[in-house]
Amino acid sequence: MKLMKSRNIIESFNHAINGIIHAVKSERNMKIHIAFGIAVFLLSLFFDLTKTEFMVICLTVAMVIICEMFNTAIEVVVDLIEEKYNIKAKIIKDVSAGAVLVAAFFSVIIGYFIFFERVSTGLETGVKRVKQYPMHVIVIVLVITVLVVVVLKAFSRKGTPLRGGMPSGHAAVASALTTAIALWSIDIKITVLCVILSSLVIQSRLEAKIHSFMEVFLGAVIGFLITLFLFQVFLT
Repeated sequence: MKLMKSRNIIESFNHAINGIIHAVKSERNMKIHIAFGIAVFLLSLFFDLTKTEFMVICLTVAMVIICEMFNTAIEVVVDLIEEKYNIKAKIIKDVSAGAVLVAAFFSVIIGYFIFFERVSTGLETGVKRVKQYPMHVIVIVLVITVLVVVVLKAFSRKGTPLRGGMPSGHAAVASALTTAIALWSIDIKITVLCVILSSLVIQSRLEAKIHSFMEVFLGAVIGFLITLFLFQVFLT
């Protein structure tokens, strides 16, 4: 019974992530919203935002993306119910699109009040602050690595977002963490230990036949390259 519940939870997450992937792949505006959202989160790392301001940023980005997803769902439902042109169906679509526009408009206003003065005066200070706290860079590395893996799995159409497919997410994250710790600590003993642990993670995916060698190899390469690139950008 516990195993069945665990599988149901995993399947629920897979379905939810597949819904997000479908919205990203099918809607151009969704791609734009996510790109701006990532840019805003990266920008927020350069400035001394209060907890309240950062929470407002998170809620604002979430609000815009959620509105766009509801808009996509409403359009699909309307097209499913009414295949021919119908003025009421058009009104439904226009109103849902208007909700997205309102959310996007107020997100711009919120961003202006939070970032305008800081962008003009604090960029250099922000860069220095990020360099003083490599942990922030590691968080960025993990987030971007996971996003890249999910996007690649969506286009490869193999496996599910959380299991199987090209590339291996476990291998990518393990490789990213190992590379980050190696670059941060510059300690051969710690590096060797991390390499052993990440190798065990990768081996477990192969032993369980969840991934092929090429899938885990590509995942490891992706994690390594993303980490190396971001450490070069932020910490050199």
